[in-house]
Amino acid sequence: MPWSIADIPDQSGRVAVVTGANGGLGLETAEALAGKGAHVVMAVRNQDKAAAAKTRIVTTHPTASVELVPLDLGNQDSVKTAVDTIIKAHPEIDLLVNNAGLMAMPERQTDDGYEMQFGVNHLGHWTFTAGLLPSLLRADAAGKDVRVVTVTSVARFMGTAVDPSNPHLRDKYGAWTSYGQAKLSNYYFGLGLQKAFETAGVGVESLIAHPGLSHTDLQSHTQAEGGGGIIGALSDKFAAITGMKPADGARMQLRAATDPSARGGELYGPMLASNGPPVKRPVLRKIGMDKNIATLWSVSERETGVALDVAAAKSTLDG
Repeated sequence: MPWSIADIPDQSGRVAVVTGANGGLGLETAEALAGKGAHVVMAVRNQDKAAAAKTRIVTTHPTASVELVPLDLGNQDSVKTAVDTIIKAHPEIDLLVNNAGLMAMPERQTDDGYEMQFGVNHLGHWTFTAGLLPSLLRADAAGKDVRVVTVTSVARFMGTAVDPSNPHLRDKYGAWTSYGQAKLSNYYFGLGLQKAFETAGVGVESLIAHPGLSHTDLQSHTQAEGGGGIIGALSDKFAAITGMKPADGARMQLRAATDPSARGGELYGPMLASNGPPVKRPVLRKIGMDKNIATLWSVSERETGVALDVAAAKSTLDG
């Protein structure tokens, strides 16, 4: 039988952090986890929208345990403040879903001067994940099943690895070029994080997921912004006609996050490439992958000033 939300094991006693949980795939992910008993931290930028999302969850699941934390992935100070808030409240975190993202935006910069899509989709999550490492590692040390799930896209296939000399695509910007680079960075990040966990000898697992063609506000936001051009407009209409509902698209990251048989380094996506139930998909683009991951780590640390060093984080806790 195809995997469905009904197959999610009981999540009671677990703490899950979901970025972008106020709409689309993030909201569906947060609601599914809360409905199964997890305490869900909804880390989101738009707090009015987040409040409405929380109301929806607790209306559907009256016993749901849900918490809102402000998080603007386009502002590194906001990311660090969110991290401090979360780790103080939750010394142990069992699940982190790096879900939030932007698609095919007009060229603009984050508050820190990063190209917006790379800055939000990757660099914001880089700093967020690095900051939450202590709580993830404590949960792992307590013998829990701890996972980080990063959401990528089939757009990674049109992306190129980050150029260390021009990671923000100065004078080379294209809305879809940038989106492809950002989603390929998400892909490499998830795989690189798994290698870092293994090298450090910890049990935390990093997985990646892509939702296929899901009709969410991601497409409508792209169309409204105009950065995606005619492709953006057509993708919104095409997704409305043929795309999966958000609840169906969220199954990919939910399976990666909760299926007891899922393992670190695996990719989950739709059975039929862009549609269908969640299945394990092959990890492709392996040629040059180790080099590209190492470059991404170096660029990310240089740009943010934040090291994502699992071994160092583990030694701090051990000490």
